[in-house]
Order: sequence, then structure tokens, then C-alpha cells
Amino acid sequence: MQTITPYEGSNKSKREQIENMFDNIAPKYDLLNHSLTVGIDKIWRRKAIKIATKNNPNTILDIAAGTGDFSILEAEKTNAKITAIDISQKMLDIAKQKASEKKLNNIVFQKADSLDMPFDDNTFDTATISFGVRNFCDIPAGLSEILRVLKPGGTLVVLELSEPPNPIVKSIFDLYFHKILPFIGKKISKDDSAYKYLPKSVENFPYGQRFVEIMNNCKYQKTGFKWLSLGIAAIYWGVK
Repeated sequence: MQTITPYEGSNKSKREQIENMFDNIAPKYDLLNHSLTVGIDKIWRRKAIKIATKNNPNTILDIAAGTGDFSILEAEKTNAKITAIDISQKMLDIAKQKASEKKLNNIVFQKADSLDMPFDDNTFDTATISFGVRNFCDIPAGLSEILRVLKPGGTLVVLELSEPPNPIVKSIFDLYFHKILPFIGKKISKDDSAYKYLPKSVENFPYGQRFVEIMNNCKYQKTGFKWLSLGIAAIYWGVK
């Protein structure tokens, strides 16, 4: 099973388009994220990190790290060595600056593709993805690649947006995501495509039990998920 992103073309073409899009919006990314979620994304991140760090991992791989909010929070909450990867160098440059300002020395930022990671098998105790898995050109291939680099018994924790299962909440969500968010996003970022892409990427994402089934098919064990904020987002987990 392959999950296609809203961009068309080969995986290489889609990867390049997504990389360029995030390079373009990198300077305004943090402002937009926190403004458009009214800061609730910070609460979601703390909940996800609590699950990801409950077994006190020594090594954490943060995938699609973006501007580093999740990686930095992990570094602040644990003594683990954090390796943070992303395909957008401009996003990583901002992440490095933020980590430097906080004087965090337990994070290494590296440009890398989540579908072809430059790490040995059985390297990390925990892997995390925060609002990035829906951008994978091939979700099952990405999950399988993560499984490869996890140690036996290692855990993957994913935080991702979803379409709310409640019809009333979904109608409000759709109005916000399809009308209000693209308008505000364009005004702030000056990038029309980025915030048209976001609603489409959430629509195409196999959220809820469907994502758990993909994890199961990729040979993860002890999988599960929990809704956040009436289903606007969810946390998923699985063990190698």
C-alpha cells in the first residue's frame, strides 16, 4: 500500500516539491504553527513526549524535525542523545539556532530523507515524528525504514493531525482548514501553495485505526493510538 501526498509525480519529484515548499515557509513556520493552533500544538507535543520518553531512552531519532520544537523539548525533558533529521535545510538552520540559544548540546541536526536514512540497523531506542508523517511520499516505506533503525524493543511515537470523527467538530474543522487557514497562511507566509497543501495532506492522511493497520502491516507490535482535542490530532505508537 502506498499513500500518495497531494503533490503528483515520482517520489523523487514529490520529495523535491515538499523540500522546496518548506524551505520557502521556514522563516514564518513557527509563527504560523503556534498562531494557527492557538498554541494547543505545544500541549499535544508534551503529551506525545511523555509517551516517547516513559522508558528513559538513551538515543532518540526525531524525524521530519522541521524547526526543532519537538527535538528541543525532547532534549530538555531527557538526558538522551537526540538525532534530528529533516529534508529542508532552511528548517534545520532555524532549529540549530534555537537549540544554540538554549545551549542544548545533546541534539545533532542532520539533513536526511526519512525513506533512506543514513543510519545502521538497530541504532535508536526511540523514534518520533511530529506533524511530519503525512508528508512522507510513501508512508509504509517510511515506517519500515524507521523500524530498521530502531533497536529491538524500541518504540515509534507519532503525533499527527487528523480529520475529527465527530461530524459537528469536523464541519468546524473543515471550515477553518479549507477557508480560514489558507487565507491567514498566505497573508503571513506569502506562500499560497503551502497552506493549500496542508488541508489536502490532512485529508489524504490515513488517520485513526487505518494508520494503526499500516503500522501493523509494517510489523510493528503493541500498536495503538489516542485522539487529542476531539480528534483534531492523535498520538500513535508501536514497538519493534
